[in-house]
Amino acid sequence: MTSRGRIVVLQFSNEPSVRGGAEEHMLKLARSLRPDCFRVVIACTPRLIEAFGADIPEHVAVEPIEFDNPKQIGQAKRFAAILRQHNVDLLHSHMFHSSLVASPLARICRVPVIIETTHVRENWRKGLKANYFIDRLVGRCVDYFIGVSSANGAYLRDTKKITPRKVKVIANGIDTDSFHPGHRAPAGMRDAIGCPGNDPVVTVLARLEPQKGHTVLLDALPSVCREFPRLQVVLLGDGTLREQLEAQARSLRLTNNVHFAGYQANTADWLALSAFTVLPSFYEGLPLGALESLSAGKTVVATAVDGTTEVVVDGQTGLTVPPGNPAALSAAICRLLNDPQLTQELGTAGRKWVLENFSHQRQMRETEELYLKAWQEKRGSAMAGVAACQSPS
Repeated sequence: MTSRGRIVVLQFSNEPSVRGGAEEHMLKLARSLRPDCFRVVIACTPRLIEAFGADIPEHVAVEPIEFDNPKQIGQAKRFAAILRQHNVDLLHSHMFHSSLVASPLARICRVPVIIETTHVRENWRKGLKANYFIDRLVGRCVDYFIGVSSANGAYLRDTKKITPRKVKVIANGIDTDSFHPGHRAPAGMRDAIGCPGNDPVVTVLARLEPQKGHTVLLDALPSVCREFPRLQVVLLGDGTLREQLEAQARSLRLTNNVHFAGYQANTADWLALSAFTVLPSFYEGLPLGALESLSAGKTVVATAVDGTTEVVVDGQTGLTVPPGNPAALSAAICRLLNDPQLTQELGTAGRKWVLENFSHQRQMRETEELYLKAWQEKRGSAMAGVAACQSPS
């Protein structure tokens, strides 16, 4: 432990504004790391700070910064000043673009421990960007890479060619007390989307970004709605594709069936209203939305990509289909709408699966253990106070 008694952890993201899975992951760490062992600082864009709002705990220091390009000399100096001001012991960057600017600078500033969580397979990379040379170059500054699923860990080792000893898999977890089958939606939620009491509701928990596959879902819905004309599909999340998706819904004559709710903090309420959820992503790390849905006892129709299949196990906790296949997605949605008993059985099994494998407590324990392991490797196990934190609760 440091001379100040706690390890100072800087959580960094340069995501402009949207609260997605990586940002929720960062916020969860800020809220849950043991305050007797760690002092947490969040550094991110002012717009993301605004999006986090009151969810940032009062004991967590916040530093607004717009730093997304290594050529931003002024912002680089400010980031270095933040590292010095807070005497940062451990930098934890979320997503490669954050690590690209922060990790080398932290090494120059002699921050003892540097960690990166990539969160997803970066399917968007093309051409020279797909050879991952810059990732391996920046990776020389990084002590450990966290994979949020077994598939994500394999991507780091086998595709990015990150040194295997640096890769640690710590699967995402969920607060199963906040998402549980006994939760009831507040009165009036159906009225808010113009949904009569008996209409089936299906929810999509995902940012409105190309990765998440909303365009494929919308293409799948006309055939579903011909069989279930009163189906209501609620898209929870915001992003760069909102206008495009709204236009697509209009062109497909889905405006009476599809509702764009934007970002909603009360996810548990929407899940309570839902029969099941859909996740049509093209790639993932380990989707928090699927964990939240299954924890609430709501099964998931999802694409069989990356870590999604570790959560949504086909025929056991949900149904999986190939990515980019509207016909298969339509068939799976109709199968659940036609079989409420199967929907219930899969949701019940999904809740059990999450309780056994994806608890918030397990994720926090393993993250703290890695932080302490990395700290001891750099500073020595004899540092005062480390022994008191060696068995995270």
